[in-house]
Amino acid sequence: MPSQVYLYMQEDTKQQLSIYMDEIAAALEADEKGNLKLTSPLSDPRFTRPYSGFYWSAKTDKALLRSRSLWDKNLTIKNEHDLLGARDEKLIYIQSTLYYPDYSGPIDVTIGTDQQPITDTVRNLMSQLWFILALLYIGILALIIIQVQWSLSPLNKMHKELSQLRMGKKTQLDQEYPKEIAPVVSDLNALVFHYQELLERARHHAGNLSHALKTPLSVLKNDISTKDSATQEQLRPPIDQIQNQIDYHLGRARMAGAKNILSVSANPSERVDAISMAFDKVYTERGISLINELDSSISVAVEKTDLDEMLGNLIENAYKWSSSIIRVHSLLQKDSPETIDIMIEDDGIGIPEQKLGTVIKRGVRLDETMPGTGLGLNIVCEMAHSYRGKLTLGRSGLGGLKVILSMKLAQ
Repeated sequence: MPSQVYLYMQEDTKQQLSIYMDEIAAALEADEKGNLKLTSPLSDPRFTRPYSGFYWSAKTDKALLRSRSLWDKNLTIKNEHDLLGARDEKLIYIQSTLYYPDYSGPIDVTIGTDQQPITDTVRNLMSQLWFILALLYIGILALIIIQVQWSLSPLNKMHKELSQLRMGKKTQLDQEYPKEIAPVVSDLNALVFHYQELLERARHHAGNLSHALKTPLSVLKNDISTKDSATQEQLRPPIDQIQNQIDYHLGRARMAGAKNILSVSANPSERVDAISMAFDKVYTERGISLINELDSSISVAVEKTDLDEMLGNLIENAYKWSSSIIRVHSLLQKDSPETIDIMIEDDGIGIPEQKLGTVIKRGVRLDETMPGTGLGLNIVCEMAHSYRGKLTLGRSGLGGLKVILSMKLAQ
């Protein structure tokens, strides 16, 4: 761009110089001996002012005529292409060879002007042009940013409403939105409503089923207890199996989550304290101590009753098998900062490594002498999965079992 502007201005200057060349050709005279004379001054007074930057010269084999602006200097050629003026400044110049009837030889005429003003003009022009372009770029960029922010403002508003929905401050999106995204908002509201209705209906059905089956099972158990031992041995296993199936499927129904699943939050430290107080009374004769090292400021994205169900099952197992100490602590995952590992360790006999994978399966019990149904760990595993978490078993540094419950942190 600068070179093209410079070439354009250089050509324009040469066209101006050609006008002066025509003036010189009209006013110049040469006698038969080659002497030169200018019959009238040029129209531009700069040719008569010394060192003005406007110069001309005409020469023959025998004579040289110069403009007054050259004073006592001559036009000199440098590097075969550059012509220097009276102050050794580079010139933009044109040359022409003239012939007159009174003189048979050629007359070489050179006229030039200082190129520095043109260079300075191009530099100033380009600096101003870049400044204008920079302002134009900043203005267009600012306009684009404003337009994008304005265009995305409905999505930002929707994001804020979804955050409020996740935190339980709202049950649906109720702001006004442009017609372009209004169908999306309507579908989201319908989806949330349908999801909440399904959860509520599932929990009602689970509660109704529980109440409907408890009474007949109690009657059957009481009736069986009045029979002889042979009949009891024959009928009690099917009744216990029915009870286990009911407990298992009711536990799965509870895993459907809370009504406001997007905004659930529970404090593991508080729940562990509450659960340990209850089990301390149940297992007071064994003298087991539970050490709660969980940070009281941490909350997980789990509904309170579901967290009680999971931690209650895990801590109860620890109380059953621990010798004296249960340690509950946590650790943030390095590769997933939004996930926390809640670890429950005991100093009991633990579980053989080859059986760690099978003990989580439904109905599996390693010790039939201990009370229970073998459903606890399986229910905890599936409940954790429903909250995008997982249950892992390992060997504790205390010598017993280490249970790792990985859960998402609450927003």
